[in-house]
Amino acid sequence: MAKKATTGKPLSELRIVGGKHRSRKLKVVDVEGLRPTGDRMREVVFNWLMPWINGARVLDLFAGSGALGIEAVSRGAQTAVFVEKDAAAFAVLKENTQILDAAEYELARLDAADYLLQRSVSAIDIVFVDPPFAQSLWSDVLSVLSSALPEHAIVYLEAPSNHSFDSLHGFEWIKHKRQGQVQFGLLQKLSHQ
Repeated sequence: MAKKATTGKPLSELRIVGGKHRSRKLKVVDVEGLRPTGDRMREVVFNWLMPWINGARVLDLFAGSGALGIEAVSRGAQTAVFVEKDAAAFAVLKENTQILDAAEYELARLDAADYLLQRSVSAIDIVFVDPPFAQSLWSDVLSVLSSALPEHAIVYLEAPSNHSFDSLHGFEWIKHKRQGQVQFGLLQKLSHQ
């Protein structure tokens, strides 16, 4: 089966599900590997995150449209850092984040691995990890995050439903669900005794 060509043009829109920016629309660009987290799944995830979201410092790795980080700020997160390496996706992300106040977000046009090597995440409370599925980056990212995040940190993880994790690198599932072809959930760092 031939791969779909990437156009870099806006393909569709999705909406913010809750909070102060509820119902605002975000553009989604046609970029290979970009799968925006849908409205229903985001609603479940942010219901799970309610105990941690207010005042949180959020990192949206593989940000794409920015839907997860923008939804977090809409629902009470203090700040969000958006990391996206694709030029077309980054341009649309930049446009989408304009609904936020300047003090609420930071943009970084970098590969997620480079970002994690160059910047400290020791003050981050919640990390969204939703990489392109074909690249199988979950283990590498979790390995870096396990030594870089503070003990209380929460990681949202999205992967194909048939993916099995050999190791969670010092994290444990606190919420986990499968929906169609996707599994998603919240991980928390295990306490070091």
